[in-house]
Amino acid sequence: MESLIMFADCFKKSGIIQLVFISVILLSGCTESRNVNPGEEVAIISKALEDSTSVYYANFNNYPADLKSLPVGMFDSGTGGLTVLEQFLVIDSFNNTTGVEYPDGVPDFDGEEFIYLADQANMPYGVYSSQNKTDYLRELIIKDALFLTTGSKRTKVVVIACNTATAFGLEDVSRMLQFSSTGVKAIGVIDAGVEGAMSRISHDEKSFAVGVLATVGTIASGGYERSIIKYSKQMGYTGDIRVVNQGGAGFAEAVDSEVDYISKNATEVRENYRGPRFGDSIGIQRALLSLYNFDTTGNSLLVKRDKNGDIEDIQLNSSGNYARFHMVSLLERHRLENPGVVMKSIILGCTHYPYLEDTLREVIAELRDYSQGDIKPYESILDAEILFIDPAVNTAKETFKLLFAQNLLKRESSGNRVDAFISVPHNDLPKEAKDSSGNLTFNFKYGRDTGSEVPSVTVTPFSKANINRDNLTRIEQRLPLSYSLLKNNIE
Repeated sequence: MESLIMFADCFKKSGIIQLVFISVILLSGCTESRNVNPGEEVAIISKALEDSTSVYYANFNNYPADLKSLPVGMFDSGTGGLTVLEQFLVIDSFNNTTGVEYPDGVPDFDGEEFIYLADQANMPYGVYSSQNKTDYLRELIIKDALFLTTGSKRTKVVVIACNTATAFGLEDVSRMLQFSSTGVKAIGVIDAGVEGAMSRISHDEKSFAVGVLATVGTIASGGYERSIIKYSKQMGYTGDIRVVNQGGAGFAEAVDSEVDYISKNATEVRENYRGPRFGDSIGIQRALLSLYNFDTTGNSLLVKRDKNGDIEDIQLNSSGNYARFHMVSLLERHRLENPGVVMKSIILGCTHYPYLEDTLREVIAELRDYSQGDIKPYESILDAEILFIDPAVNTAKETFKLLFAQNLLKRESSGNRVDAFISVPHNDLPKEAKDSSGNLTFNFKYGRDTGSEVPSVTVTPFSKANINRDNLTRIEQRLPLSYSLLKNNIE
């Protein structure tokens, strides 16, 4: 379909909140404003539903009536969402015949086909809100959903694998699909992550903390906090719940090797670096250098020193060092602001973060053992077995329950198939819109306005030409089932 080519243009500060469940706070929590007004319609929705002259017209009237035969659709701002796909491929939590939540030895989505979209050209989504481009982000999210519901790419459910896209766009996508009358539903990852974090906590707990490590945009949206309030109210939690937020500036971008955040060729600090800054109030702290325990091999950490050898500047230059910085920052904030409160779980609120879960666990172990004289300042505020919550697991469960209830699962024991697509800068863009690596420049990417039907990106199948070698290696090592289904295209 022509719209595949035309797809395009397809802090509140990190901190903590204390949720005390008295009526006044519940009311204020339930009405907490978003960065966007959910009542403000995204113009592209009207184009998709009504304007047959628009490149975004979806023509939902001829959507297949038999949804069961269609693939499962999934999108993310990059390759990070493959961590969600992997869970869909591996999960066996249900009896496939009865739907009872008990494994039966058969993958829950056995026989299902998937269409995956990585909107790589427009990522990172987490930066749009800080650049006052929330409206443009909402438009991008609708375009992602349209890709999965138009032409030959029509799917029976739209899984929003991106936390930021869920926070800013789930309501929009759900509204559009409701008016489409196709029967297709949208599922996001935030509520699923909260359920995973809270489901193992006793109602008798007097106080505890939940960590949220997510993009700056997701944290700014307040999505996880609102969901925790809602879930806690529904389940009758009456304890003192502390939500400790850490906006992972540059973390997801580093995983996807965005040149504004890491550069494999850099050997010294550089001007176009946009990651955490040395000495900033929310940046790299001199006093915490021993706790970060940064990897200094190769060019993983770029350090500038004065003539006396003192540090003048530090730039993170590996995804592992981003993981270390943000985990230490999260736990240091918790230590300072929640003395005596035990952190029970940490939600990995971005699909890119599970790639570095091993490193994040290492940091917790290091801080648990860290001592100042006879005192271990972090030991008492970390649960003996702190849970890392990957929302992908509960997202897969929620999707299974939805499709099972609607009798939309294929039930074919024939393995799985994945068709994966990725957005890249459009060939017709002016030269100044692209950087030396062929990606959209920061200023162009975050300077675009809503409403344009002139494409700035195009969508193409996954290939080794559009996914860098580091990402391919990471996918192969950490996501074996996804890689096995994608390797014919990306090897």
